[in-house]
Amino acid sequence: MAGGIFIAASGLAGAVNAFAKVEEKKNEEVSPPEDLMREHGVLKRILLIYGEAIRRIEAEQDLPPEPLAESAKIIRQFVEDYHEKLEEDFLFPRFKKANKLVDLVDVLLQQHQAGRRLTDITMRLATNQALKNADDRRKLADSMLQFIRLYNPHEAREDTVLFPAFHGIVSAHEFDSLGEDFEKKEDELFGDDGFFKLSIALRKSKRSSAFMIWPNSHQKHEENQSSLLSEIALVLVCSNHVAGIRD
Repeated sequence: MAGGIFIAASGLAGAVNAFAKVEEKKNEEVSPPEDLMREHGVLKRILLIYGEAIRRIEAEQDLPPEPLAESAKIIRQFVEDYHEKLEEDFLFPRFKKANKLVDLVDVLLQQHQAGRRLTDITMRLATNQALKNADDRRKLADSMLQFIRLYNPHEAREDTVLFPAFHGIVSAHEFDSLGEDFEKKEDELFGDDGFFKLSIALRKSKRSSAFMIWPNSHQKHEENQSSLLSEIALVLVCSNHVAGIRD
C-alpha cells in the first residue's frame, strides 16, 4: 500500500514537473512580432555608430575604417539578409493576401531595397583608401545619413503599426508556427540562442581591447563615447560570430 502511494506520488510529481517545464517553455517563447522588434535593437545600435562616424567625418577627426566596415557587414548579414528576409517572405505576403496595410507594405519593401543600395555604398567606402579622400568621405557620410533617416521612421512604422496588426490576419496556429519557424531560421544561421549569445557577448566585451578602437580626446564627449564603444564591442563580437557561422 505504502509502495503504491509512493509510486502514485512520484508519478504525480513527475507530471507536475513536466507541466511546469512546458509552462516555462511557453513563457520563454517569443512571438513573431516580438522577435522582429527585439532584432530592431541591433539596428538601433548600428545607427548609433553611423551617427558617431558622421560626426567624426564632419569634424575632420580620425575615423578608423574597421568598426564602420564591421557595422555595415552586420547590417548586410543580420538586418538585410536575415531580418528583412523574414519580413518579406513571411509577413508582407500575408498582409497583401489579407488586403491589409498594403500601401504601407509596399513602402516598407521599397525602403528595404533602398537601404540595401545605401549599404552597398557604405561597405564600398568604409576603407582606409576612401577615408583619405575628401569626396569619398563626404559620400560615405551621406550614405550613412540617408540610411539613418530612412530606418528611424521605417522601424517605427513596423513596431507600432505593422507588427501589432499581424496577429489579426493569421490564425492562432499559424501565428505560433511562424514563431517556431523564425527560431529555427535564427538557430540555423547564427547558432542556438544566437541573439541572446550576442547580448551576453556584449556584456563580456566591456573590458576588451575593442574599447580602445576610437579613443576620444574631448572630455565633453566622454560619457557618450563610453556608450558608443560598448556598441562597437558588440559590432566586432557580432561580426566575428556571424563570420564564423557562415564560413
